[in-house]
Amino acid sequence: MTSSITTTPRVVNVGVETFADAIRATGGEVVHTDWRPPGAGEAETAWALAWLTGDADDPDSAGSRVDRANREAVQRVIDATPRVRGIRRADAVWPALGRTLMHAGPPIAWDRMCGPMQGAVVGAVLYEGWAKTPDEAQALAASGGIAFAPCHHFGAVGPMAGIISPSMPVWVVENAAGGTVAYATLNEGLGKVLRFGAYDAEVLDRLRWIERVLAPGLAQAIEESGVAIDLRGIVARALHMGDEVHNRNVAATSLLFRALAGPLTRSRLDRRTVAEILDFIDGNNHFFLNLSMAAAKAALVAAHGVEASSLVTTMARNGVEFGIRVSGLGDRWFTAPAEVPDGLYFTGYSAADAAPDLGDSAITETAGLGGFSMATAPAMVEFVGGSAETARAATTSMYEITLARHPAFTLPVLGFQGAPVGIDVRAVVDTGIRPLINTGIAHRRAGVGQIGAGIVRAPMACVEAALLALSSSR
Repeated sequence: MTSSITTTPRVVNVGVETFADAIRATGGEVVHTDWRPPGAGEAETAWALAWLTGDADDPDSAGSRVDRANREAVQRVIDATPRVRGIRRADAVWPALGRTLMHAGPPIAWDRMCGPMQGAVVGAVLYEGWAKTPDEAQALAASGGIAFAPCHHFGAVGPMAGIISPSMPVWVVENAAGGTVAYATLNEGLGKVLRFGAYDAEVLDRLRWIERVLAPGLAQAIEESGVAIDLRGIVARALHMGDEVHNRNVAATSLLFRALAGPLTRSRLDRRTVAEILDFIDGNNHFFLNLSMAAAKAALVAAHGVEASSLVTTMARNGVEFGIRVSGLGDRWFTAPAEVPDGLYFTGYSAADAAPDLGDSAITETAGLGGFSMATAPAMVEFVGGSAETARAATTSMYEITLARHPAFTLPVLGFQGAPVGIDVRAVVDTGIRPLINTGIAHRRAGVGQIGAGIVRAPMACVEAALLALSSSR
């Protein structure tokens, strides 16, 4: 007599999910773990990671030194107190600017720039009066008659193309706790704007109005009031009101409007000018974005330059390359090709029309905001694609690659946990989880403007390169 015993297989599957699918197909129970070797199995990367993380009990080990440096660096970000101190012209902040144009992302030459950035350069040249026609502006840029440099090299940040020219006014944001200052232009609004590469008369007229009316009026009101606008407080409140202060700034702009309305109405400005300024801010839900970026930059500048720290202090894109900088590695850029965001497109457009990822606005994610805090902004999720559940999962996953939770920037939907802050290149390589950014999508041609919004991630190649550099520097 024989007997057979049939049991349902119960399996823990590690790595390749197709194995798990095969077991499920036979009725088996599977718990799948999406694990893969760090650094895609590259031995050099894996050894560098092991050396920079191992032997935490030995205070003299590389891992312990990096841990101590990271605690200091991320605490500087958390302690930052960014406040608006005023508005100045770029050539007053940097008198030696000359014919230099700042741009978003890591360094890039004219002939390698994407369409939107080249268009923005043409617009800035026309705005400054360095050329009379677009053809003349392009010829000047191509001839070497203009110098180009990343905004980040000047402690500044700019959305999309990120162009800052000498006559443009910039916000001055001071982090008294860290002794740092950061700068950003004033947001132009939506539609045809310079940051997307548009440069027709409407765009140039708006830039001149910002230079001659908006900026001086705001500067005067802020100076007369003697009040430094608390950006940390605005961000903290806006996170409780459905913003993540990168792609959604409705609440933050409203709070800023309230902070400015009193000083403006009590200032010596005439009523018509005050009305123009308030109407412009009221009609531009993204007005706070540039201040959010400057606030993040001021905090991260304070965290830069901590010896041995593996904390990322810059993420930026120029439409061709994605670049990062790391606290313990000086001002060196680590770059990889920029990716096209995965998202939703406006009617009539598709991924074939999109420029690769562009702009300095990923500085918000670098400081724990934007995509890192996306769970708190359900209204925005529909715009970039996905659901409230995927946004929550995205934020939760960012805790795995960050060093701390920001005590001031809490997320109600996650039980008021602090936002994930302090990207650690070691954790990114170890987990394979790439930093997530929610972003607008620009048309690849200059001047068309925004054609959608979506999600993009930092390329692993630039993170791995930074990890190797940190390992070899010790």
